[in-house]
Amino acid sequence: MASDAPVGVFDSGVGGLSVLREIRQLLPAESLLYVADSGHVPYGEKSPEFIRERSHRLAGFLLEQGAKALVLACNTATAAAVAELRTHYPELPIVGMEPAVKPAAAATRSGVVGVLATTGTLKSAKFAALLDRFASDVRVITQPCPGLVERIEAGELNGTGTRELLLGWVEPLLAEGCDTLILGCTHYPFIKPLLRELVPASVSLIDTGAAVARHLQRLLAERDLLAEGEEGTVRFWSTGVPQRLETVLPRLWGKALPVEALAC
Repeated sequence: MASDAPVGVFDSGVGGLSVLREIRQLLPAESLLYVADSGHVPYGEKSPEFIRERSHRLAGFLLEQGAKALVLACNTATAAAVAELRTHYPELPIVGMEPAVKPAAAATRSGVVGVLATTGTLKSAKFAALLDRFASDVRVITQPCPGLVERIEAGELNGTGTRELLLGWVEPLLAEGCDTLILGCTHYPFIKPLLRELVPASVSLIDTGAAVARHLQRLLAERDLLAEGEEGTVRFWSTGVPQRLETVLPRLWGKALPVEALAC
């Protein structure tokens, strides 16, 4: 595999753009391929079997486009499919997401950590294993957030409806003494500004996008696959309506770019 080959990234929708931004910032020379599986968003309420099937399809497409590495920029897809994909593609660098339980457990001062995530992530064996491994000395309160992904997909990052949803989820966590909030879905960093308005400044908001970019960098360096030179290209696909992704790209990615339709 050539070092100038692209990195393939996929998510159930626009959430993975938060991870893509971190990869672009850390590794500007890398060319990037991004698939939003918006025809099947959200993943959080779907079965692990369905998510595994979608992940295999999207991974296969990205490899057909010449991807030298894969990033599952979705906590739910990672929980359901990353182990199987690594078995299926043993030589391929594959990076997944996981809620930031370890850094949150280290950061909390009150000993109470809140987790905002999808139902699928919170029910997964992978999440349970993270709690067993890193959170035995802290109290972790989980909060599923049904409907939030759909609002972010629509670009409703700070409207009244989104604010009311978040308040209903966050206020009970704060009442229990939570001083650290894990953003356990890649969509959620896009509502950080709104969350900062709703919680005290003393409450830490933790996500793993930057850590994922650093892990990708390490894997590529180990295989001598880091790209060099000018800023790499970016291509976008959507399995839903491409125009919807095009509409939110200026806000979530920072610039307007074309989105190709993907029947997959």
